[in-house]
Amino acid sequence: MKIVRVQDIIGTEREVEGPGWTSRRLLLKKDGMGFSFHETIIPAGAELNLWYKHHLEAVYCVAGNGTITDLATSEVHDITDGTLYALDNHDRHVLRGGTADMRLICAFNPPVTGREVHDEDGAYMPDPEG
Repeated sequence: MKIVRVQDIIGTEREVEGPGWTSRRLLLKKDGMGFSFHETIIPAGAELNLWYKHHLEAVYCVAGNGTITDLATSEVHDITDGTLYALDNHDRHVLRGGTADMRLICAFNPPVTGREVHDEDGAYMPDPEG
């Protein structure tokens, strides 16, 4: 059994920041669960152009607001507390923070190893060890 508290991750190697986001990685590949699990904060007004071409991601909003734009269809969806979106087709998308910081709970498959940041396509690179 694993017990992980987000307050114990803040300020450690499991808290990773990039332009417009902070990710607190609660479970990583090395934890052996088959997925990674994160709390991600998107500040109000942030805009992220993302494409997880090597990962599938499910995201559940527990606070704040924003939008997600599907770049294949140009559809824009509101993201608010209680909304889940799943990037089940490696969807290119733009995530925009709204008027209040978004707090998102995210699961990635395959799991991330821990220090990944977005590349020029907005993706995390696959783990070279598989």
